[in-house]
Amino acid sequence: MSLVILALVALASIAIGAKELSTGQVWHGLFQDTGTYGDVVVGERISRTLLGLLAGAALGLAGAVLQALTRNPLADPGLLGINAGASAAVVTAITFFGVTSLSGYVWFAFAGAAAVGALVWFLGGSRGATPVRLALAGTAISAALYGYLQAIMIMDNAALSKMRFWTVGSLASATDGTITQVLPFLVVGTVVALLLARPLNAMAMGDDTARALGANLNRTRALSMAAATVLCGAATAACGPIVFVGLMVPHVVRSFTGPDLRWILPYATLLSPVLLLGADVIGRMVARPAELQVGIVTAILGGPVFIFLVRRRRTAQL
Repeated sequence: MSLVILALVALASIAIGAKELSTGQVWHGLFQDTGTYGDVVVGERISRTLLGLLAGAALGLAGAVLQALTRNPLADPGLLGINAGASAAVVTAITFFGVTSLSGYVWFAFAGAAAVGALVWFLGGSRGATPVRLALAGTAISAALYGYLQAIMIMDNAALSKMRFWTVGSLASATDGTITQVLPFLVVGTVVALLLARPLNAMAMGDDTARALGANLNRTRALSMAAATVLCGAATAACGPIVFVGLMVPHVVRSFTGPDLRWILPYATLLSPVLLLGADVIGRMVARPAELQVGIVTAILGGPVFIFLVRRRRTAQL
């Protein structure tokens, strides 16, 4: 059923957009591309949909891993400063190195996310890392980096204008080149994250129980941090910081799978693109002939959900 829903949303993402196309034009663009206007639009939407599938899966899977790692049901990729690291790196690239193209600053964004992930792990205690230490380190680093980001953007109007679109979060700039650049990282991060389901399940029962079951706590936490950093860094580099996907979907999945991460992680990987692509389609429809960036739509949808989750007493801990 999840695959069917995902396929339907992906088809809707290709068929529906700010530019209206007939069913015949969409069909022609999919199977008989001859370079007409409609074919070009469909080709752009296919790239956009593929990026949405990859980024959505990465954000949802990373969110599920981070919630298990920090034992915090309200955790998302922003909790450990990964989004802030990517954003700060992009601002630095634009302001001090003159990088102007997506293909140029995608690597800065990924490097920033990776650097912050490593720093959070180091400040969180490295071998003695605990969920609380990791969350506190991530929050502190995020605050510092966002202060740096705002200072640079206030002082540099060029950086402000170039960053405005990226920081909202959008799939509109998707290209085959962007997908090719981030795909290897997303594949590696996904494989590692899915393999961590069993040791994370053991850690959910407490550190002492996990050790008794043979789980290596430090290795599991280090690999979880690495997988989440790779997934979030690659997705953020390609699309900009998109919020709430990694927060909302794991909760929806947990409602019908229970607490077993062997089910939560795969389902989060499948259903997160449904949310991201669905939000992207909504953004294209409500603002025709322009469009509302997907990061704005997910923020509008995620705000009430976040408040609801905070008010639920049973989400106090995992």
